[in-house]
Amino acid sequence: MTEAIVMDGVHKRYGEKRALDGLDLAVGRGTVHGLLGPNGAGKTTAVRIMSTLLRHDAGRVTVAGLDVRGRADEVRRRIGLLGQHAAVDEELGGRQNLEMFGRLYHLGARRAGSRADELLERFGLADAGRKAVKQYSGGMRRRLDLAASLITEPQVLFLDEPTTGLDPRGRAEVWSAVRSLVGGGTTVLLTTQYLEEADQLADRISLVDGGRAVAEGAPDELKARVGGDRIDVVLRDASRLVEAAALLGGPDLTLDEDRRLIGAPAPNRMAALARTVRTLEEAGIEAEDIAVRRPTLDEVFLTLTGGRAEEADRPADGPAVPDARTTGAAA
Repeated sequence: MTEAIVMDGVHKRYGEKRALDGLDLAVGRGTVHGLLGPNGAGKTTAVRIMSTLLRHDAGRVTVAGLDVRGRADEVRRRIGLLGQHAAVDEELGGRQNLEMFGRLYHLGARRAGSRADELLERFGLADAGRKAVKQYSGGMRRRLDLAASLITEPQVLFLDEPTTGLDPRGRAEVWSAVRSLVGGGTTVLLTTQYLEEADQLADRISLVDGGRAVAEGAPDELKARVGGDRIDVVLRDASRLVEAAALLGGPDLTLDEDRRLIGAPAPNRMAALARTVRTLEEAGIEAEDIAVRRPTLDEVFLTLTGGRAEEADRPADGPAVPDARTTGAAA
């Protein structure tokens, strides 16, 4: 079996609200799979079902080759879940936190200590292991939280918005740690509000809307679905925007007066770039910047979901996703 996670025609209702409406999902082993979608799409519900925190109404769900309904305890021993907010004790040291989680998982004092040392070294926290977590930077704290979710060496790790609130350096630190995990064979399911994050990390992405997967593929494949390359021109003089647009012409031309920007399809990248530069030079119109680019995941998202923003999807009266480290410890 090559899939670490399979959801086949999964349905879930909250009263009259249909959270999942036949969701299909297949996540390959040792990959990062992004799960994206707008408010109410069903992402959080799907993660709760996959991590055994919620029972689905219909359909089939397997994680690490095990049915989540019939073999929930075994599934919990094979997964980790990193929630949106750090679950570590800020008064304790980093090593003490990891030892505590190890003991909760019944590893025993010796194994919990050795596992804590392994993880501190792996995540570049060995020198800070005895410091209180309240002295850690945001990126360090998040790396420690990630280390804690790996205390039992899970086969599958669920990351629910893992870099929310982090500065660019902290996000980069977490990204590096995730890449390292996948390199070691861990399967990662990622939900995130940052489409750049999914673009950076995910091997494949499922775009969920209305409780169904409306698109799935590698990031470049999804970008190709909403159009080919485009050329963007930023003028120095906004007063010449309309004139430049008329000279460049062509279908699907877009204007943004506030940004002094002209956008146009570029089916032949180099030819389009050369023609644009030549046309503007001949007209004496100065460009501040000219760039040929692929569509972004933001554009994919807005096109395929009708422009709705990415937010949490649980019902207003539903509980937040708890940390699987506590449920797993009890298993």
